[in-house]
Amino acid sequence: MAIVLGVCRTNAWAETSSSAMLAEVEFNDTFVRHTAGAVDLARFSKGNTISAGTYRSDLYVNDVWIGKLDVRLHATGEDPHNIQPCFDRSMLERMGVDLSKLTPDAVARLTSQTTDGCPRLADLVDGANADFDAAELKLDVSVPQVAMLHRARGYVDPRYWDDGMPAARLQYNASVYRSDSAGNTSTQGYLGLNAGVNLGAWRFHHNGNLTRDPLAGTRYQAVQTNIQRSIASLKSQLTIGDAYTDGAIFDSYGFRGVQLATDDRMYPESQRGYAPTIHGIANSNARVQIRQNGNIIYETTVGAGAFEINDLYPTGYGGDLEVLITEADGTVRSSRVPYAPMVNALRPGVTRFNVTAGQYRNPSVHATPWLLQGTVQHGFSNFLTGYGGLVGAENYAAVVAGLAMSTAYGAFGADVTHAESRLIGQPDRHGESYRLSYSKRIDPTSTNLSLAAYRYSTKGYLSLADAMALYDQGQRNIYYGAVPVQRGRLQLMMNQYLPAGFGSFYLSGSTQDYWNRAGRDTQFQVGYNNNYKVISYSVSATRQLNVALAKWENRVMLNVSIPLGKSQHSPMSMTSLQYDGTAGSMLTETLTGTAGADNAITYGVTAGHSAGGTTGATSTVGATGTYISPVAVFNANASKSNTYTQASAGVSGGFVVYPGGVAAAPNVSDTVAIVEAADAGGARVANAPGLRLDPWGHAVVSSLVPFAQNDVELDPKGLPVNVELDSTVQKVVPTLGAVVKAKFDTRKMGLAAILDLKTSTGKPMPFGAQVFNSAGQQVGMVGQGGQLVARGLEGSTGVLNATWGAQGSQRCALNYSVESAAVQSGATYAHGSGTCG
Repeated sequence: MAIVLGVCRTNAWAETSSSAMLAEVEFNDTFVRHTAGAVDLARFSKGNTISAGTYRSDLYVNDVWIGKLDVRLHATGEDPHNIQPCFDRSMLERMGVDLSKLTPDAVARLTSQTTDGCPRLADLVDGANADFDAAELKLDVSVPQVAMLHRARGYVDPRYWDDGMPAARLQYNASVYRSDSAGNTSTQGYLGLNAGVNLGAWRFHHNGNLTRDPLAGTRYQAVQTNIQRSIASLKSQLTIGDAYTDGAIFDSYGFRGVQLATDDRMYPESQRGYAPTIHGIANSNARVQIRQNGNIIYETTVGAGAFEINDLYPTGYGGDLEVLITEADGTVRSSRVPYAPMVNALRPGVTRFNVTAGQYRNPSVHATPWLLQGTVQHGFSNFLTGYGGLVGAENYAAVVAGLAMSTAYGAFGADVTHAESRLIGQPDRHGESYRLSYSKRIDPTSTNLSLAAYRYSTKGYLSLADAMALYDQGQRNIYYGAVPVQRGRLQLMMNQYLPAGFGSFYLSGSTQDYWNRAGRDTQFQVGYNNNYKVISYSVSATRQLNVALAKWENRVMLNVSIPLGKSQHSPMSMTSLQYDGTAGSMLTETLTGTAGADNAITYGVTAGHSAGGTTGATSTVGATGTYISPVAVFNANASKSNTYTQASAGVSGGFVVYPGGVAAAPNVSDTVAIVEAADAGGARVANAPGLRLDPWGHAVVSSLVPFAQNDVELDPKGLPVNVELDSTVQKVVPTLGAVVKAKFDTRKMGLAAILDLKTSTGKPMPFGAQVFNSAGQQVGMVGQGGQLVARGLEGSTGVLNATWGAQGSQRCALNYSVESAAVQSGATYAHGSGTCG
């Protein structure tokens, strides 16, 4: 036998057909225990009703958030509870409805609005319906796909991109690294700055770094300074100042001038590209520096063992990445990671372009010739893409043409470049460079061959960078052979996932030879990862250049990680064994863990021993720690062996200045949201680990995706008990570099208390009775046993009004009092009582 107590609708209304109906339900109150008269639950028979009017609400179409808009609710017919939404042409356009597929009758309804002055969605689009959630202020719309405009996943109409508010931001990263090896003490300092000022759609950027070391002294390097703005109609960025070409067709290089180039980020997320992941091995607490086109774009400190850098944000889209690892004993190793865009295949009808005019800019050479470059790519069909371009500079010219083919066997690309170079003190040079490239995701074997390319250049061919280097050396009368001229180059980047339980491995590397230098440069990073139950293990190998010895070194490492417990803060044990020709074999044991709220503290302790190398047996101990505060990240590490001593410390963070004040954060990226939630200090930002609102209710949410929908969510768990959020999620769609506001409306609810309420006869107050304050605002509903959880009480004593029916005997004035000691102690809920007067 099934017993039904009743059914309660949670939405204010729902369109079910051309005429909406609200089904009444009846609750059986005999199943509710009460002792003071009948319980009146009739007010719930038609669900949670809402009055007609205009409400600012979130619009969802087929479960996808579209944006915020004003929704007009209108009472239709004689029933005042029959509230329906009104739809007009602008709403249908924003929803993505294909207006050309509307019937003539629907078009007439939109034009005349004769349906009680409120056209309904079901009357305009066959098979469509809408739900309005009064509690969340959310309009859910379902529209058949056949009636919608076709748009790629993740598409957001450019009309709703937000350029943000006027603001200034600064991201900094400062560190000091000191080492003492064999009596040689070296102290190096680094300060990286990324600053910006926003005015409307315009962005001013400056990226630079200040370095200090004993040999080069103090030096400030301005990596790039420019102004930029998005041009939505061209899906492009206009840049004036210092920047980089994209490297899709010609090699990437720096320039100072003007550029108008397609920005892939303006396409839906499902159609965007990638950035490489850097793998490497460090022998000690080492400084890792990543350079691109001669500029420092990333620097960090890593512990001994294998490391991975997967948050790289390069300044250009192309150009190999140079990875410099400086060990605690001063040893410097170098490797290069191939970084070029995927094979240049585009979707049918898509065109990408890049027009650049200005001066060549490379910190390694003095030559700054004027240049002009133009490139274009166009997808002709699913199978064929054509691309080409030209670059002209003082004493240099090149032209390229190529094709890319997308096939079932992968994406293939082939192009040829012809270049003419005029050098000082040398014959003119001209030649060709031929490139073949391949990219493929092999689903049956889960192989991701992200880049495989071979380039062959004739003896007379020079790239722009090589030509500028030789021209510069001619001007300074330096032997031209010091610049190696590349002949052949093969590069490969691949990730392979093995069957379940067998792990995965990765491989990246390159090999190349030269016309004017004997030998071949070959480097690689290869690794295998797997786990057995809770034990993780990996094997990796690298080939890198020892800068001091000018010698290539091979090294291999075995790494095993085991968690020492199951709790949130249980430490992790990591044991590694590695070998290379210089340092010999090395055994290292590392213990890492986290502590504090939101895992704000991370720590590590390391002990190691090496033997068999050129320096003899060495024992090492070290420690590292990081603290993520609400405004900055602090880190420090130190290590000591019988041959060296090393220590470093650093701090990073950022500030944003905007019309509402100043907000600090441990990380401030180019595109951010400022959270404002008055009186909500301490609340956690759910989608930013460890981030909480400051005492003034502000926070900076970084790493937003430009031109796409981003959710900013607050976790009410950390809120003061007397503060309520009207909503917990705000959605923003910033343009590149925008500082947008995510404002959360809050309400201070006054004192919160648990009250034991009794009627004038001494019996518990009836279940379901509503209780209001003197302003007529509901503070709660009576539960079992006459208990009321009340929020928003105006003081520790006062008068409330209770009602549990329509008759005069079913209402009373409640005199309540709350324990003063609990109020003064700041308890989450105070306890008290109340009696009908």
